Amino acid sequence: MLRKTLQAALCASAVLTLSAPAWAAQAQVLKSEEGTVEVTTVVRGLDHPWSVAFLPGQRGMLVTERPGNLRLVSPDGRLSAPLSGVPEVWANGQGGLLDVVLSPDFKQDRTVYLSYSEAGKDGKAGTAVGRGQLSEDSKRLENFDVIFRQQPKLSTGNHFGSRLVFDREGYLFITLGENNDRPTAQDLDKLQGKVVRIYPDGKVPDDNPFVGQKNVRPEIWSYGLRNPQGAALNPWSGTLWENEHGPKGGDELNIIERGKNYGWPLATHGINYSGAPIPEAKGKDVEGALGPHHVWQVSPGLSGMAFYDNERFKPWQHNVFIGALVSRNLIRLQMEGDQVVHEERLLGELQERIRDVRQGPDGYLYVLSDEDDGALYKVGLK
Repeated sequence: MLRKTLQAALCASAVLTLSAPAWAAQAQVLKSEEGTVEVTTVVRGLDHPWSVAFLPGQRGMLVTERPGNLRLVSPDGRLSAPLSGVPEVWANGQGGLLDVVLSPDFKQDRTVYLSYSEAGKDGKAGTAVGRGQLSEDSKRLENFDVIFRQQPKLSTGNHFGSRLVFDREGYLFITLGENNDRPTAQDLDKLQGKVVRIYPDGKVPDDNPFVGQKNVRPEIWSYGLRNPQGAALNPWSGTLWENEHGPKGGDELNIIERGKNYGWPLATHGINYSGAPIPEAKGKDVEGALGPHHVWQVSPGLSGMAFYDNERFKPWQHNVFIGALVSRNLIRLQMEGDQVVHEERLLGELQERIRDVRQGPDGYLYVLSDEDDGALYKVGLK
C-alpha cells in the first residue's frame, strides 16, 4: 500500500506547474559552462532559511527558518506570517527548525514532516522529527506529533544532520549528525552519526539490518557518518545518496547501503580545525568501512542536494546539484551513471551561503541562501 500511494503521488507531482509570478522579469544573468543562467529572487527577508517544500496545486512553497518559523511563500513571492502549531525548537548554534518534506500522500492527508533540534534535560540537544496536518487555509499545523527522537541528546550546538527523504516504498530516512562527539558515530547503541529508516508513523520496520540485535538501536540503517546535511533519492536507481561535512577537508558524497559503516571517525580525508590529526583516525580508509563515493579535499561545506530529472533544461539532465556553505556557491556534478566525471561551481557571484537546492515541479531549481537576510532563488538556463 505504501508503494502504490507513493507512486501515485510521484506521478501527480510530475504534472504540477507553478504559476508565472510577478517577479519573473527580474532575472540576474550569470555565465556557466552550459549556457546563460538566469537567477530570479522569489523572496528575500528570510531568517536563515534551511529547507523548502513545494505544495501541490500551485499553492506555493513551505520554507523553514532556523530560529523556528515555518512560512508559506506564495507563487507570486509573498511571504506569510509564521505558521502556528510548529514545535518549539532549540535554536542554538547549528540547531533550530531544519528540514521540511511533504507526506507522499499529501493530497489526501495534508501531512507535513519537520526535523528540528530538541532540548534535553541537561542543556544539550538532539534531532527530533514530527508531523502535523497543514490546515486548509495554510496558516497552521494541526495535531503535531513527534515520531522520532535522537537518543541520547549530546549536542551543545553542532552536527544535527537532519535531512528527511522518503523512498519509493514509502519508508522515511533521517540523517543524523554525531553531535560533534566523534566516537558515537561507531556506537550502535546510540543514534549519533547514523542514517535511520522508519515507517511514516515512527515505527521500526522488521527488516532493518540491526533489528533484534542486543544493545543495538533497531532504527539504524547505516552508520559512521559525521554531519550529513544533504540527502536525496536517486530518481533513476531509487537509492539514497547522502553528503556530509568533513572536518577540515574531506567533505563526502556517499551512496547509502543497508547496514554499512562509512568509517567516521576511524577513516577520514580531513584533519582537525587546529591542524592536528583526528585522534581516532587510522587513515583515509579502514577495513570494514565503505570509502566515500566522491570526496572534496578542500571542504566546500556541503548541504542540500538535488538530482536534476526534468526535460526543461536538457544540459542539466542527470546532474546532481549540491549547496555549498563555505565556498558560497552551487555545485553542479556531471554524472556518467553513478560516477562523477566533472564539477562546476555556479552562483558564486551571489556570495551567499547556499543551504538548500530542490528541483521544482516546473523544472527550475530553487535555492535557499542561509543568511540573516536570506533569499529563495529560482534558477534556470536561458
